[in-house]
Amino acid sequence: MGGAQQRAAQEAVNFVAKVNDIILVPLIALLMGVAFLIFLYGCAQFIMNADNESAREEGRKHILWGVIGLVVMISAYAIIRIALATFGLTPALDCATNPSASGCAQLFRIN
Repeated sequence: MGGAQQRAAQEAVNFVAKVNDIILVPLIALLMGVAFLIFLYGCAQFIMNADNESAREEGRKHILWGVIGLVVMISAYAIIRIALATFGLTPALDCATNPSASGCAQLFRIN
């Protein structure tokens, strides 16, 4: 039974690591890039339309939404890292990446 529990724990850690590495981190990076591009577009729109008040206002809105998007994505990344640390998955994820690291042999031992 101990071997089955250990395999199940290893499989769960591998699943979380794959979801994190394949889906969450690239998605957050992509959305941060989009938010940054919206921010830059708003800055360019604000500067290039200095004489047109309505265009400047639209530029301000793009800047604001770009900054909000960046803050949300940074917060999402921080929440993920905090959750991983809270549930003790950070060392497990590190060991899933490099099983020969120190302390990894004892990590998945169930007493």
